[in-house]
Amino acid sequence: MAATELRGVVGPGPAAIAAPGGGGTGPPVVGSGGGRGDSAPGSGAAPGTVATASASGPGPGAGAVAAAAGPAPVPPAGGSGGSGGSGAGGSGSAREGWLFKWTNYIKGYQRRWFVLSNGLLSYYRSKAEMRHTCRGTINLATANITVEDSCNFIISNGGAQTYHLKASSEVERQRWVTALELAKAKAVKMLAESDESGDEESVSQTDKTELQNTLRTLSSKVEDLSTCNDLIAKHGTALQRSLSELESLRLPAESNEKIKQVNERATLFRITSNAMINACRDFLMLAQTHSKKWQKSLQYERDQRIRLEETLEQLAKQHNHLERAFRGATVLPAHPSGSAGPGKDQCCSGKGDMSDEDDENEFFDAPEIITMPENLGHKRTGSNISGASSDISLDEQYKHQLEETKKEKRTKIPYKPNYSLNLWSIMKNCIGKELSKIPMPVNFNEPLSMLQRLTEDLEYHELLDRAAKCENSLEQLCYVAAFTVSSYSTTVFRTSKPFNPLLGETFELDRLEENGYRSLCEQVSHHPPAAAHHAESKNGWTLRQEIKITSKFRGKYLSIMPLGTIHCIFKETGHHYTWKKVTTTVHNIIVGKLWIDQSGEIDIINHKTGDKCNLKFVPYSYFSRDVARKVTGEVTDPSGKVHFVLLGTWDEKMDCFKVQPVVGENGGDARQRSYEAEESRVMLWRRNPLPKNAENMYYFSELALTLNAWEAGTAPTDSRLRPDQRLMENGRWDEANAEKQRLEEKQRLARKKREAEAVKATEDGTPYDPYKALWFKREKDPVTKELTHTYRGGYWECKEKQEWTACPDIF
Repeated sequence: MAATELRGVVGPGPAAIAAPGGGGTGPPVVGSGGGRGDSAPGSGAAPGTVATASASGPGPGAGAVAAAAGPAPVPPAGGSGGSGGSGAGGSGSAREGWLFKWTNYIKGYQRRWFVLSNGLLSYYRSKAEMRHTCRGTINLATANITVEDSCNFIISNGGAQTYHLKASSEVERQRWVTALELAKAKAVKMLAESDESGDEESVSQTDKTELQNTLRTLSSKVEDLSTCNDLIAKHGTALQRSLSELESLRLPAESNEKIKQVNERATLFRITSNAMINACRDFLMLAQTHSKKWQKSLQYERDQRIRLEETLEQLAKQHNHLERAFRGATVLPAHPSGSAGPGKDQCCSGKGDMSDEDDENEFFDAPEIITMPENLGHKRTGSNISGASSDISLDEQYKHQLEETKKEKRTKIPYKPNYSLNLWSIMKNCIGKELSKIPMPVNFNEPLSMLQRLTEDLEYHELLDRAAKCENSLEQLCYVAAFTVSSYSTTVFRTSKPFNPLLGETFELDRLEENGYRSLCEQVSHHPPAAAHHAESKNGWTLRQEIKITSKFRGKYLSIMPLGTIHCIFKETGHHYTWKKVTTTVHNIIVGKLWIDQSGEIDIINHKTGDKCNLKFVPYSYFSRDVARKVTGEVTDPSGKVHFVLLGTWDEKMDCFKVQPVVGENGGDARQRSYEAEESRVMLWRRNPLPKNAENMYYFSELALTLNAWEAGTAPTDSRLRPDQRLMENGRWDEANAEKQRLEEKQRLARKKREAEAVKATEDGTPYDPYKALWFKREKDPVTKELTHTYRGGYWECKEKQEWTACPDIF
């Protein structure tokens, strides 16, 4: 996951914490700000205050936060690398180069590329980024430049933007400050000239009239205040005259003092009222003086809004035009005359690497990569993408498949088309709902069903083969734990959702000859979605599970919680292991790049011996210094004594360390630390590399690429025969969406029919048999005491006889 910096970190006062990178304390709290990609400088607010970040830099998708791999190293106080020379033809007020910018207390000062030009100071994460993304810009015309020490200086506009910067040397700092001061002086001069010119032509007559009316109202209010002031002055004069007459009378000395005090207060009151009137007049004059500037600022904002509206309208029109052009585009024949035969990869032309210009060709040619022999009688020529051969049933397309395709596993599928989709328009009404109840288009899917994804757990079946050969139950448990972790390795890049299986849908994987195992899955419930899985190996192990998927969309992320217990039984020893799956979270659903995390704990229990393995899937945290996707585990005997420590990541590998007891401080046994037992390290599992061009094929593994390949003799309910999934795999997404709606409607009608039969049976008092799975039966598990579906047998015998009359018609 690409690292990104935090925005708006609230922390202790910067004066109390030394800033990483040397140079004394952290930046003082002047404000907060910065560009879109950095934390607000000075965002560590003093106690009792909260610093807020301002996203001032241009760039799409504000708020998109990708997963961070951990804090970046802090540069030394002196900096690294030069700061670059001045640009703009040697102009003293134009300059570009490296500076260190304060981000937050986690990362301290980070190296950034700054560009000073035309009175604006902009910064980027690298020089190459100048072509596409600016992280922040500050206008020097209204900025203050403050020098802190020999290398540090601050640029602030007095508002939401403050940059705390550090140069690599005192000389470099002085060069930057000089260039900034010159640029500021020039920008102020240009601003003053612009104000004097008074570009009144850019202001509409309506704005002028509105502003004049406002000024006229202010003027009338000031006149009212002047009238009141005249009255106050008149009455004040009369009051003072009366007080003077009282002073001339022969009154006690105390009375004369009181009269004198009242006279002084009346005089002060008159002075104050005059000052208030003068201030009001000054305000009116100031408003009249700055009216032109207000008019220009208002007009500028309105122009910007209109420009944005026009740009959005143009983008919408272009988007619509491209969609129509794509739908109506004609596709070249798969094998034009003079080209290579069917063995040639249709994606690859004469070039070894596809350039950007070739992306369009790849996009339109993707539906042509049909991984079927040419004698299927289903060729697409110059028809459009939806295909003119839609009148041919899918069964007819594949019924002539050669047996060789079963032996020669396919290594590629049609590349994923670059379809665009407004995710928010679909998801905004789905917050809080269960994902299985949301009608989703195939655009969010990958061309595999959940039954096939469940079968992918067997990708590293050799771990169970090795476990079956272990004589020590604790060592066997280590391999079972590694197998448990390996089932998540395929999810790290797989952000698309699989197809929800139809009720009664099945999927078989017969690898008895090649790998010694065969597997069968069946969808045994639709709401909640539940799939039963049974796999057996001639190497001495059986794996079975029933998984119910419950999921919630929370706006920013999607939580997928598999419910159900997984059983693994070894025939020779009778060891019976059980465990459950952890929670999968898909982040950045609305904005940003999707990424997946696994979190939670798994307890693998050997019900025969009492051995136990506790696996902890550490959730990703920006503040953690641990490696991402970390998994730790301990293998203990029934007494709780640790014999093995497991360490690794769920997307790469798992290692095992044997724990040797050593004498403790008090004479007792103490556990040896894993790094002290480095010589006992055993690598249990490592992830297989992805196939070539996997990023264009939904990031499928080698096993996943073969799962949807057509095979002869499977049940008519097999996922390989599902038409919408097949159309989607071949790039015909519009047809796939229409076919998906048809299948879902057919399933709804079947459910309503069963419900009507149940109601009728209840009214008649006759017994009603609810829906039962075909190949699995629901019973109480003797080990976990849970109601679960277990394999009843008969599938492989029916396949051998090709007796499928009991299978429902679901497609």
